[in-house]
Amino acid sequence: MADWHAACALPVMLKNYFRTAWRNLLRHKSIAVINLAGLSIGFTCCMLIALYLQHELRYEDFQQKGDRIARVLMEYQFGTEGKPTKGDYTSVRVAPVLQQNFPEVETTVRMAKFDQIVRKGDKVLNEPQFIFADSTFFRIFTFPLLQGNPQTALAGPYKVVLTESAARRYFGNTNVIGQTMLIGAKAQPFEVTGITADCPSNTQVRYDFLASFSSMNISPESINTYWNANYNTYVLLKDAHSLAPMQAKIDPFMKKESERFDATIRLELEPFRSIHLHSEFAAFEPNGSMMAVYIMGAVALLILLIACFTYINLSTARSMERAREVGVRKVMGAGQHQLFGQFMTESALLCAVAVGVSVLLAALLLPGFNTLTGKTLSLTSLLSAPFIAASLGVALIVSLAAGSYPALILTGYQPVKVLKGAFQRTNSGQLVRKSLITFQFAISVFLIACTFIVRQQLKFIQEKKLGYDRDHVLVLPLDSKMQPQFDALKQSLKNSPGVLEVSRCVRTPIEGGGGYNMRSAQMPVGQQMNVTANPVDEDYIRASGMRLVAGESFTAQDVRNAEDTAIENRFRFVINESAARQLGWTPEQAVGQRFWLDESRPGYVKGVVADFHYESLRHAIAPFVLLPPEWTRRIIVKLDGRDMQRSLSGIENVWNKMVPHRPFEYTFMDHDFNHLYDTEIRLGKSMDVFALVAVVLACLGLFGLSAYTVRQRFKEIGIRKVLGASAGSILLMLSGGFVRLSLVAICVGLPLAWWAAESWLKDFSYRTPVSWLLFAAAGGILIVLTMVTVGLQALKGLAANPVNSLRSE
Repeated sequence: MADWHAACALPVMLKNYFRTAWRNLLRHKSIAVINLAGLSIGFTCCMLIALYLQHELRYEDFQQKGDRIARVLMEYQFGTEGKPTKGDYTSVRVAPVLQQNFPEVETTVRMAKFDQIVRKGDKVLNEPQFIFADSTFFRIFTFPLLQGNPQTALAGPYKVVLTESAARRYFGNTNVIGQTMLIGAKAQPFEVTGITADCPSNTQVRYDFLASFSSMNISPESINTYWNANYNTYVLLKDAHSLAPMQAKIDPFMKKESERFDATIRLELEPFRSIHLHSEFAAFEPNGSMMAVYIMGAVALLILLIACFTYINLSTARSMERAREVGVRKVMGAGQHQLFGQFMTESALLCAVAVGVSVLLAALLLPGFNTLTGKTLSLTSLLSAPFIAASLGVALIVSLAAGSYPALILTGYQPVKVLKGAFQRTNSGQLVRKSLITFQFAISVFLIACTFIVRQQLKFIQEKKLGYDRDHVLVLPLDSKMQPQFDALKQSLKNSPGVLEVSRCVRTPIEGGGGYNMRSAQMPVGQQMNVTANPVDEDYIRASGMRLVAGESFTAQDVRNAEDTAIENRFRFVINESAARQLGWTPEQAVGQRFWLDESRPGYVKGVVADFHYESLRHAIAPFVLLPPEWTRRIIVKLDGRDMQRSLSGIENVWNKMVPHRPFEYTFMDHDFNHLYDTEIRLGKSMDVFALVAVVLACLGLFGLSAYTVRQRFKEIGIRKVLGASAGSILLMLSGGFVRLSLVAICVGLPLAWWAAESWLKDFSYRTPVSWLLFAAAGGILIVLTMVTVGLQALKGLAANPVNSLRSE
């Protein structure tokens, strides 16, 4: 019977808890607003960051065979000089060799991503999301065909599969099986054989067009070599646990294979799902960063801690005001567990309201957050039942963690002492509040300092002398149809207003070069060393702004001679200082030296350029060679920058007249350079936002706590004013304690920020020095914000009439 009565009383008791909690929040609106704002901001940041983390950590989760897929990396070295070269490229030979010699392999797929011109009727577009793949693609990857047969969709040349968006873009609908599209510079007809749904945002294999690999017409000779390494190879294993055993078998197999090619060739299997966050080589989309995941996760946790500490501080600071309430309730027969339930209900109610506000804020801020992070996070995920449940779970944990300490403090009061007026504020409560404030300040100064470091490194990257000029340099595509008429196109472009230089190349300075091997006359025959090289024409050095330190560049005649196999030493090369140094020459000594590139290109060194950064600043400068081109795929146009609009209009007119088969599309080299550091730039912007949020939250809590402190010391301020104390001394008295806490926080937060900065910067071969001025500025900002926040509340106390505060005395 007692249990039945208790069960009946429970709903009434809970209803009373919530009614009382709601009244209490309304009675103390300022404190409630501060707590609600802090928790709402904290929850909102956590929700947005949680969406980002979910997106990054669940890359390729939809791939049903993802745990059995591996990407093949290739590492090679000629001779014993220099370091091995490694990348995600392979030749077309690798896939059949692995398929035939390793029973662990179920199937393989070869893939390549190249921009293509696509035509349908009057619509002509350059499509960057264009991938060529073997017919086994749909056996490995989970991209179900909405229309078409996955077994035959890519079987045979000149077949293409479209996504739904691509189909609607060209045809207006998705019922397009059997239709024909013209693809490539030569307008080759391709038959549409399938339609897939649009690729998810969290996949490395993202495409709009998927064409059959056999359409590339790769020469039969390529199947016998490992050196035409311009493709990607993926393998599907029969067993997810066979990757390591198979790798152990590949190494001796490739050692034997290497003997045929006078080089050391190694193939490495890389787990497919680890590529996005853990590989140094991006797939068909830019990689993410595990460091960014750690940083964003830590930021979310720190912001939530600041919000929780604000709630704890303000709740315990109000303990004296609620002491009589607790005393009366205990005298009336309330048990400690009932009082604890009441105060925890207040905490839970506040957190629940904060979650509701946070969902609305997160939905409103999601488009901006997508722009900030460069992701396409979905509102559907935010409003999904699992995500809402997880948010409520976090809110429950926060309400328990943040509300339990104040509840324990309040329910522990002794009613006799409270009602007699003998109760005094405990030192332990003040110690906890000071500790929490210090921790809030430490988090704030830590985030401020880290933000300064990221910004300083980004500034260093932007201002670093790269060895070439990236300003006002236009990059245009160059395809096989344009190659025969390039000289005429080049001359027409040079005659356009504002154009200084025009050059063609395989890669721009930012894109670097391909892997080659080189040998000097002083090296024994058969001994070679790895080098990066880029085929360019005679105007490349001037157009890119590189600096010759010895000799001169090759000429147009040198470019023509390189094509004449009757000339014994037909090539002329320009090397960088690092290549000269590694070969044992000074720049002056290098000029005129006999030189071989891949043995098939004999010639002489004609010039030496100053070292330039052809990779990101994460990598040290290595030997580099410029050589006359056999083919190219980029045009770089150096502009004077005086009237960019006029220059672009002139170039577009020439393009439309001489290159009618493809649209006029271009990039600027400085934009391409910034793209190398997209992760760092977005991290810097994110740190700016979240450091500001953390500081605002800390100041918000400090504002509420200082307001309460001033109110508690109202009579003391009145007495000091009557006794002649100056406004400055009273202001110093009220803010001095908080400033001391901020100094302690600086001593805690800045060393941690220095450690975090060193850990992040070690990934860069070229990095900004970590200056103590940055840390001093971060500490100074914290102290100023502390004094301003406390000072605003102190001024209210100073402005009050002391007669009013002392009247009751």
